Amino acid sequence: MRNLLLKTVLTLSLLLVLQPATMTLAQDEEWNISSFGKEIRDLTTTVNPAVVQIYTSSFGALVGSVPQGAALFGQQQATGSGVILDASGYIVTNNHVVRGAKRVQVRLSAETLGASGGQSILSGGGAMVGAQVIGVDVETDLAVLKIDRANLPFLKLGDSDALHQGQLVFAFGSPMGLTNSVSMGVVSTVARQLERDNPMIYVQTDVAINPGNSGGPLVNVHGEVVGINTLILSQSGGSEGLSFSAPSNIVQNVFNQIRATGRVKRGIIGVNPQSVNPWLNKALNLGYDWGVILGDVFPNGPAHEANLRVGDIVLSLDGKAMENARQFEVNLYNKVIGSKVSMEVARDGKTFTAEVEVIERADPDYRFYDMISTERNLVDRIGILALDLDKDTSRMLPFKPRSAEGVIVASLAADVNLLGDHFAPGDVLYKLNGQPIKGLRSLKKMVRAIGFGEPAVFHLERGGMLRYLVMEVE
Repeated sequence: MRNLLLKTVLTLSLLLVLQPATMTLAQDEEWNISSFGKEIRDLTTTVNPAVVQIYTSSFGALVGSVPQGAALFGQQQATGSGVILDASGYIVTNNHVVRGAKRVQVRLSAETLGASGGQSILSGGGAMVGAQVIGVDVETDLAVLKIDRANLPFLKLGDSDALHQGQLVFAFGSPMGLTNSVSMGVVSTVARQLERDNPMIYVQTDVAINPGNSGGPLVNVHGEVVGINTLILSQSGGSEGLSFSAPSNIVQNVFNQIRATGRVKRGIIGVNPQSVNPWLNKALNLGYDWGVILGDVFPNGPAHEANLRVGDIVLSLDGKAMENARQFEVNLYNKVIGSKVSMEVARDGKTFTAEVEVIERADPDYRFYDMISTERNLVDRIGILALDLDKDTSRMLPFKPRSAEGVIVASLAADVNLLGDHFAPGDVLYKLNGQPIKGLRSLKKMVRAIGFGEPAVFHLERGGMLRYLVMEVE
């Protein structure tokens, strides 16, 4: 090992000697691997106290060591990572780390609590504390936790827009449950979009990230958090140099909103952007081979109020040139509700500037998602997970229910193929085949009594409007 290290140092020295004149170091500088190692050690000393390990407990199907064909349920335990972003105990992690958890605990190291790490190479001490999930954001896979501690060490969020390809970064966390781990790599690309129609982007790196790293910080050489480690692409299940982190600027927006309101609101300006290409340019005589053309401007929306029209070409958004629709959506994704964006727009050979207000996007109904479990809330023959309509759940509806009795559709079950109409999250069911539904237990009993292939006619309220929904029960 010692000979290998010596060969590595000699190789690096030789590369420095042979590099082009444009790459040489200043005369008063000397590249020193020992100094480089000390800088990394100092960085880890700064970052480690703000990194925590997260333990979750949930109840679900047990896999492995179970007889074939058996269906056993029991307590499941999992671990992940997190980072303290506020001295009063606010922690950011991934949503998938705490999803479905009935109990969340955070392990604070001795360094986190202000104790010295001592001289031993083995870490010890610390404390396990309970954590409250303040809120989650499914779309970015982020969650904010709160622990009842004060004056904690914390890290600052850096500017992910300032990242560049090849920049050195470090991942901290607990891969495979191994606490206090760090790995090093470079930024592969600063804005990787993994799904074509999803505006969420990631910082792609070759940093070694494995299960258990989820929710831990990706930091730059200054110890600033530039991302939250979220996922990997792997054929083996382990790190293969394709690691993805939620950019810190998106994390900042999610963190601030969840702390303030417990949820995340996202903005739109009421347009359907499409990429300009040579075919569009030629057919419509646009005069531009690139940019964003507005395929639609929603009536009475912010863009319509700002005098934008279908066919307008968006050249820039807040001073940044817009080359395609994906870039437009990604840059709009992180804008604050109520703020205004400045757009440079081309129309009929002339350009002008439009100030457009950002309004809240109407999202799918996730408000009841964390209140349900498959074993308690599933009505399997009609493919829904439902909650009793009561004083607490009715207050969460965007309208006042027409009746005090019924059930609320909280979510749709997967892999259900029903003939006829379909439910939507947020539907309030009042009657089934003319008979009142008095609660979840009543609905399950009524559904069981319907024969195979017989019709089921529900009278329900959707968005404040009553309607009938007809389906054939399996």
